[in-house]
Amino acid sequence: MKKIPKEFWDDMRWGREHRSELLDKYTNQWVAIVDKKVISSGKDLSKVEEEARWKTHKKQIPTLFIDSGEHIYGQSIL
Repeated sequence: MKKIPKEFWDDMRWGREHRSELLDKYTNQWVAIVDKKVISSGKDLSKVEEEARWKTHKKQIPTLFIDSGEHIYGQSIL
């Protein structure tokens, strides 16, 4: 199993700690964070990840969905 770099966790923590600031600009969007900065954002996760990898050449980049809190998520058991 690959070790996840400390920087990944630092950036993930930064995103969670700055959620209210990110909510102002990136409501209901995915954001990719590197070096405690948003480097890509959008509604399509695969495009956000692709752009982030292209910009940084990193394989492990934290992404967060900045939810407005108005969504309801569910799971069906069939």
